Amino acid sequence: MIRFQSNRTVAVGEAMIELAETGDGTYRQGFAGDAFNTAWHMAQIPGLELPVRFVTKVGTDTLSDAFVDALEASGLDASFVGRVPDRTMGLYMIELNGTERSFHYWRDASAARLLADEDAWLARSLQGAGLIHVSGITLAILHAEAQARLISTLALARRQGALVSFDPNVRPRLWPSSDAAREAIQSMLAVTDIALPSFDDEASLWGDRSPFETVERLRAEQVAEIVVKNGAGAITVWDGERLAQAPCTPVARISDTSGAGDAFNAGYLAARLEGRAPVHAIASGQVMSATVLQHFGARIPLGQVPNLATVTPHIPAD
Repeated sequence: MIRFQSNRTVAVGEAMIELAETGDGTYRQGFAGDAFNTAWHMAQIPGLELPVRFVTKVGTDTLSDAFVDALEASGLDASFVGRVPDRTMGLYMIELNGTERSFHYWRDASAARLLADEDAWLARSLQGAGLIHVSGITLAILHAEAQARLISTLALARRQGALVSFDPNVRPRLWPSSDAAREAIQSMLAVTDIALPSFDDEASLWGDRSPFETVERLRAEQVAEIVVKNGAGAITVWDGERLAQAPCTPVARISDTSGAGDAFNAGYLAARLEGRAPVHAIASGQVMSATVLQHFGARIPLGQVPNLATVTPHIPAD
């Protein structure tokens, strides 16, 4: 089982302006993005006080200012939020149909697309990290040279002792082709220690017929720790020594499915950083995911993030 050199966490990705439907045709403005959601939830867990840095680029407009202010006010390290004068933050709107959601995006001028354009800046942003979290969306918004630069910088950070977690989070519309997505993700897996895929993504992109096939494919890429999310189905985990499954507890009063996987990642990774074994950390991920499902938008309201110290670990089936 892998061990962390420290609990200092760095998440790299895009934050966007979120317009989340709250019912009756009204929307609430906030900020969200998959890697950002994970980082934000990790920093809010009561009692843990995890040091979390979010690495991105935003504009110099008032909404970008508001994002940086909100980031700092919620306890995250914003020292590597770069500012780009001629760019803005991307924007997306969540449209709900019952509890299911669809997304509308405006992100062509997103400053985050430039987050890996400066080698030295990017390398400095990762220094001292025990854990670095990246997603497939982070890769997808970058041009090919920037993807390669990010991956090589992650490789350097790993040589310095950091571990890398990766959620492929496949969004086909962000990729020019399935082949381009597979090529970039394959390269990313070479620097991944903890993989956090969703089975529906893996089945669609790679043709996996079961979560067990996903585990075997990622093990062949030398990924040390693998957690396959599967909606309301059982979670499959490989901890480096054994394969197990944990059932997914039903969630009552679901309001919105946005951000459920990101919140799971936050709970799982926080529990791992606190020393829980992978099979036990799943329960913390599920509690975080269930909580975000009961609220509108991709993040749990401030002050309502659950205390993971009270979570009872699962004893999963082999």
